[in-house]
Amino acid sequence: MTYDNIKNESYARADITPPGGNPFPHKHLLGIWGLDPAEIKYLLDCADHYADSNRQSGKNTKTLAGLTQINLFFENSTRTLMSFEIAGKRLGMDTISMSTSTSSIKKGETLLDTALTLNAMRPDVLVIRHGDSGAVELLSRKVDCAVINAGDGRHEHPTQALLDALTIRRRKGHLNGLTVAICGDVTHSRVARSNIWLLSAMGARVRLVAPPTLLPVNATSMGVEVYHDMTAGLAGADVVMMLRLQQERMSGAFLPSLREYYKFWGLTHEKLSVAKDDVLVMHPGPMNRGVEIASDVADDIDRSAIQEQVEMGVSVRMACLDILTRKQREEEVGP
Repeated sequence: MTYDNIKNESYARADITPPGGNPFPHKHLLGIWGLDPAEIKYLLDCADHYADSNRQSGKNTKTLAGLTQINLFFENSTRTLMSFEIAGKRLGMDTISMSTSTSSIKKGETLLDTALTLNAMRPDVLVIRHGDSGAVELLSRKVDCAVINAGDGRHEHPTQALLDALTIRRRKGHLNGLTVAICGDVTHSRVARSNIWLLSAMGARVRLVAPPTLLPVNATSMGVEVYHDMTAGLAGADVVMMLRLQQERMSGAFLPSLREYYKFWGLTHEKLSVAKDDVLVMHPGPMNRGVEIASDVADDIDRSAIQEQVEMGVSVRMACLDILTRKQREEEVGP
């Protein structure tokens, strides 16, 4: 089945509750691919509730009191790790973050042995970030608890796509019919992949805007429009999502220089002028100012939603922790 067939099939099921009446029947959140629009909407609606409650003075709850969350990050992170920690603590969870730099992995323990060790401690949720694509899915097969993918290699980063979608929906009121331009280093970006699946499934028109060296070879098969010119790619866009230039994942000559990259592909007010007047500017962070985006654009209070993305990250992760533990909590309470 092609991507377009899957996408069209998902549209047809958009307003149908999944079989069994459970609005989110999945044990894990490993990616956006495979979720239908009804399931994505359910996650966003729950996160929207938490976004509102997080702006109140009494934002901490005991909803997940007694449950344990372990954050296992094999890659450095600031926003994602802190966001998951805050999300768990606001829900009343016992939250533990494990540093792999001081763990037994550094002593030669295998990834699977680490997973089995953590599983024996009986956590309720395991949040994993790993540099290899597919590593999180592999670990999910070896543990009994719910697993959330906090980013794996170049594969997916589902909670980032959800928080991006929530940010757009709260600003624009909807996702369907919007034109979203995703610009920059698409080849190395798991954020781009998850956003492509999510935004396309929810009816947005997705454009990829990048030099050929920073686009995956199968870009056109992903149901998107491809542009190699910023002016053409940003014309009439409702949302412009810039991506970080991931030099740590590059091997070879992907671009001549950072200065030249900024000249042609860095987002400036001049380049942004062809987009819609109320265009929303986004960036998943961390930003390289003067490389992917000009400082005056990143700090534009009328257009930039970058800080709001960080805020929505906590809300989305609270929703994921809540939803993935509901079945377990219901079983413990009983009929």
